[in-house]
Amino acid sequence: MVIKNGLVFQPDGSFAKKDVYIAGERIADTGDAADCMDASGCYVIPGLMDVHFHGCVGHDFCDGSQEAIAAMAEYELQNGVTSICPATMTLGEDVLMKIAEAAAAYKKAEHTEGAELVGINMEGPFISLEKKGAQNPDFIARADAEMLRRLQKASGGLIRLCALAPEEEGAMEFIDACRDEVVISVAHTTADYDTAKEAFARGARQVTHLYNAMPPFSHRAPGVVGAACDSDCNVELICDGIHVHPSVIRTTFKMFGDDRIIMISDSMEATGLSDGEYSLGGQKVTVRGNLATLTEGGAIAGSATNLMNCLRYAVKTAGIPLASAVKCVTQNPARAIGLSEEYGSIESGKYASLVILDKELQIKAILKKGVKQNY
Repeated sequence: MVIKNGLVFQPDGSFAKKDVYIAGERIADTGDAADCMDASGCYVIPGLMDVHFHGCVGHDFCDGSQEAIAAMAEYELQNGVTSICPATMTLGEDVLMKIAEAAAAYKKAEHTEGAELVGINMEGPFISLEKKGAQNPDFIARADAEMLRRLQKASGGLIRLCALAPEEEGAMEFIDACRDEVVISVAHTTADYDTAKEAFARGARQVTHLYNAMPPFSHRAPGVVGAACDSDCNVELICDGIHVHPSVIRTTFKMFGDDRIIMISDSMEATGLSDGEYSLGGQKVTVRGNLATLTEGGAIAGSATNLMNCLRYAVKTAGIPLASAVKCVTQNPARAIGLSEEYGSIESGKYASLVILDKELQIKAILKKGVKQNY
């Protein structure tokens, strides 16, 4: 196959008018034009990768079933997200074990439908009670390297991210023990600047949903945000129009640059459905538009939108340049979780998972590993 005449996203973060050749599952240097797609007037970008979302279309990753993963994967692919790394919640080890085993079985079954499952984001239970957000306080636990390893074994090595509040007892030792096994992400934390800075120096490499569930950035107490800016870690950013104001989105790009920001959806099971009452990690959630809140207490409980809509919001409402926004939903997440050799950019040898967007950023075509999807 060849995709002709499109504005193709380049590894350097620019767009160039060129043709994209595909041989089997992968991008090729050249090829014949027996099967030709005309992308004139459109953007050709890598398939999106969401490394932090909980659910959609009435299903939650914490359901712990292959059926839930399959339904989520199908919805995500329909919306241009070709690779997924769904997140757990703060739950007991027995439930987390069930989730890990379901993910391992799903991966082993080699499903061809839907977005590809490329990892697990373990958001909890090693977090702060004070900044629990929508996490269940009953299951918050001290950081435990052996627990992580048990879950990692059950998952078949799928856990790529692990959330951590670095101020909690045993957290720094956990970073020392596990920094080479998973990406440790500072999350749901009361950490001050010095504590967060130490966590990054020890080997934490990411911040979970920057600004949310952490102390605010201020001129005398810069906290996690300031420590992250002064380090070389990546930061997750929810651009759903609820979690972060457009001005703060723009400021974050100025502070961190488009090489270090990973756009996420943090979506929950109501995504893709109508307003109503739903669940997140076993807790009741009320959804109105894009706003999802715990029915008891009112804390924001994830989002009700997908990553493609977050991309559109960042560009059309927050005014982020398209090339920068695309980098943050493709290249950056792939690199952050160690998958950049085969995912995240349009280069020879990488998987041909691509999305063609018109000038209004509406999806015209989706390819997953060289196969055009019929949506």
